Amino acid sequence: MAFISDSLSRIKPSATIAVSQKARELAAQGRNVIALSSGQPDFDTPDNIKQAAFEAIRRGQTKYTAVAGITELREAVVAKFKRENQLDYTVAQTIVSNGGKQVIANALMATVNPGDEVIVPAPYWVSYPELVALCGGVPVFARASRANNYKLRPEELEAAITPRTKWVMFNSPCNPSGAAYTRAELEALAEVLKRHPHVWILADDIYEHLVYDGFQFTTPAQIAPELVERTLTMNGVSKAYAMTGWRIGYAAGPVQLIKAMEKIQGQLTSGACSVSQWAAVEALNGSQDYIHHSRKVFQERRDLVVSMLNQAPGLDCPVPEGAFYVFPSCEALLGKRTESGKSIETDEDFVSELLDAEGVALVHGSAFGQGPNFRLSYADSTERLRDACTRVQRFCSSLR
Repeated sequence: MAFISDSLSRIKPSATIAVSQKARELAAQGRNVIALSSGQPDFDTPDNIKQAAFEAIRRGQTKYTAVAGITELREAVVAKFKRENQLDYTVAQTIVSNGGKQVIANALMATVNPGDEVIVPAPYWVSYPELVALCGGVPVFARASRANNYKLRPEELEAAITPRTKWVMFNSPCNPSGAAYTRAELEALAEVLKRHPHVWILADDIYEHLVYDGFQFTTPAQIAPELVERTLTMNGVSKAYAMTGWRIGYAAGPVQLIKAMEKIQGQLTSGACSVSQWAAVEALNGSQDYIHHSRKVFQERRDLVVSMLNQAPGLDCPVPEGAFYVFPSCEALLGKRTESGKSIETDEDFVSELLDAEGVALVHGSAFGQGPNFRLSYADSTERLRDACTRVQRFCSSLR
């Protein structure tokens, strides 16, 4: 269509949304489908947070807010970064947006010029390269290996940096692999970045609270004070507090960058939902009991899923440090055939045939820049996860 912009041709639809939609369509047709394709906690939003929203409505706090967020929430963000990450920010260094995705989009739109490069470690969240491309930038993929548990090594980061590099994206724990960087691993990467002062760091910490086995979460600005003035630290309430639909993300960084992001947001969406912002105040300032409970449950689910998938013929599933995903390799199954005679040539073939044969919806790893793998979200009930993994085992056993 001639009237569609060139920028739209540079991006692809979200693979995770596409798979979830196909699963919904099959379920509507009466199929027994277990969709493990979405990154959404199955828990309900904690009651104290919902109550804060009710009270905000009763107080009539349902009007437009300041573009960068209500003062109370920005103060809560400042307190959170100090309390949990030992980072000192002022309210002027913070912004609240309509979800974490808008935080990232704001930052890229405010800074990326045509031809600028953004380093995206692979495997990556599907939206990173698309948002870069939408802004006219060039995503540069730095591929992390299975041997290093899908975490970027310093030499791999160094090799990806050029004079055109504007940003490097860090997502720890990672979507889709669940891999999380230790303090020592981040320090090694920070040494590389110290040698390249033109490179900015976007730290996506959205899965910060979902780490297991006593793992100690660390964010780049926390371990390298020299990088603070060129680091945007992004987070949100969606994953930690089961508030995906409330659409609240936030970030802190240099004032000049925050003001630029606010200018972009002012023309795109203005402020985030007022009621959601008051709920997020309670999430950050109130009881954190929910986080401790959900973390324990997610770890139990992780252990179940890893164990069952590693019992499936041809699958190799590493143990992730965080988030609520596993990212197994299905390489050993390529070249095999299904009972109906279809050949499994790619990871996309694997997840497509699995969905048709067993009604389990997963996302192929190549959509995240790393194949042949697939992503399974264990943000679902233990009963459904056990059922889904049994179906995966049956499907793998049926391949010849």
